[in-house]
Amino acid sequence: MPSLLVHLDDATCKALDRIAPARQRKRAEFIRQAVKAAIRNHEYCRMREAYRQQPDSAAEVDDWCSCEEFKT
Repeated sequence: MPSLLVHLDDATCKALDRIAPARQRKRAEFIRQAVKAAIRNHEYCRMREAYRQQPDSAAEVDDWCSCEEFKT
């Protein structure tokens, strides 16, 4: 797994230590999850923009009033 060196200002580092203490090894996992969430959010924004620029046609829209009954 590649490593990255990230510099944080003092206030940000103190805030991070409050919610994800380094001694409990939660800080690195917190940062990994935050980066993944930011990437996911960016991809969702790109997808929403693509649909905004080219929406589905009315013929392609699912018609839920005539959907089949789901059987388990």
